[in-house]
This record gives sequence, structure tokens and C-alpha cells, in this order.
Amino acid sequence: MILGILQARMSSTRLPGKVLAPVLGTPMIGRQIERLRRSRRLDQVVVATSEGHDDDALADYCRSLDVPVVRGSLTDVLQRFCSALGQFPDAEVVVRLTADCPLADWRVVDAVVDRHLETGADYTDNLRPVRTFPHGLDVEAVSPAALLAAGREAVDPYELEHVTPFVYRRPERFRLDSIARTPSLAHLRWTVDLPEDLDFVRYVYSALYPADPGFRTEQIAELPRNSSSAVV
Repeated sequence: MILGILQARMSSTRLPGKVLAPVLGTPMIGRQIERLRRSRRLDQVVVATSEGHDDDALADYCRSLDVPVVRGSLTDVLQRFCSALGQFPDAEVVVRLTADCPLADWRVVDAVVDRHLETGADYTDNLRPVRTFPHGLDVEAVSPAALLAAGREAVDPYELEHVTPFVYRRPERFRLDSIARTPSLAHLRWTVDLPEDLDFVRYVYSALYPADPGFRTEQIAELPRNSSSAVV
């Protein structure tokens, strides 16, 4: 059983409420969930959000999509992940996803999970040792044992907020693996942190979604406005 945990909150400092911002008439997180549901590997997607009142509307919306919601500490996101895993004890792999990535490609998710299962690693991503995927297509797969060890032992605020650093910072203890793509698209920025990022996502959906709701990474990369959203 492969469990995808999508962390989300309304209280972004740079673009508050972005996860419910409309993209072709549907909240941004709804668009991401739609793409993740195309995965052949993810058996269950759970949204992990905070207990704060700011996130009530987010939780209600996700439940309206029949997506389970786990709520916990705003700052200790690792605790939220461990709580979500506790609700699905049969999970063999946990996939960490973030709700500021509405262009997430299920094919990349599946490739990371496939690599993770093939190698028996404790942690597999598409970020190290050198990024080759666009910012916004990040995927991390971690074994439940490694995640729970992090939950028990991590004390560094950075490790609590970002969930997986406790694991990948300790290669002497955990077996790490990764995937890469050729050619590299690491110069492209498809994550949503700023208003211009949201504008780009809306442009992508307007250009590609009507003809092909399952549009691919390569199709996004070919769009002419990519240069304006490149990482510098």
C-alpha cells in the first residue's frame, strides 16, 4: 500500500490562501489532487494540514473530494505525517508531496516509487545529488520505519518542519537513492510561492488542460512563457 501525504496550509506568508486559489474554476489543491489521482502507484492520498481555524475551509474542501484529512501542529509537519501514517498502518511506502505544486506529474511520482521499491531504499527522491526536475515536481518516498524514527528522534526545527531531512541527513544510517532526468529542467520554476507563480500555473492550465487534462511535463516545458518563470 502506497500512501501519498499532501501537506497543505492556508497561512503561506508570501501568498496566503494560495491552496484554494482558483485555477480554471477549481481550487488549486483540487487540481493537484486530480493529477495525483492519475497515479498508478498511489493507493491513497491524504491531506495533512494544521489544527488552526485558518485551515478549516481547506479541510472541508478536501473532505468534499473524499480525501481523508489529518490535522495537527502548524509547525511540526513531521508530527502530522506520523499521525497520517498511524491512520494507514498497512502503508509500505509514504510519499511526501506539497500543495504548492499543482503541476505535479503523476508519472514522476510513479517513477520515484518504482525506484524506491526496486532498490529497497529507506528514502528515494528526485532532488539529489543534483536537481534535474523543475522546481514544483519534487517527490520524496520514505519507508514507514524511517519516517517513524524521525518522528521519535528529530528535535531540530528544520527537520520537524520539512519532514524528511532527519532521514536524508544521515546516509550512514539510512539507505538513500534518487532518480534523475535527461535533459535537465532544473532551471524551470513551477512551484507556487508568489502571485506570478500562480499566474503561470493558470496560464499552463488554460493552454493545456482543455485539450489534455493529463498534460505532461514535456508539454509544460515547451510553452513559450517558461522563460519568464525560470529560476535565477
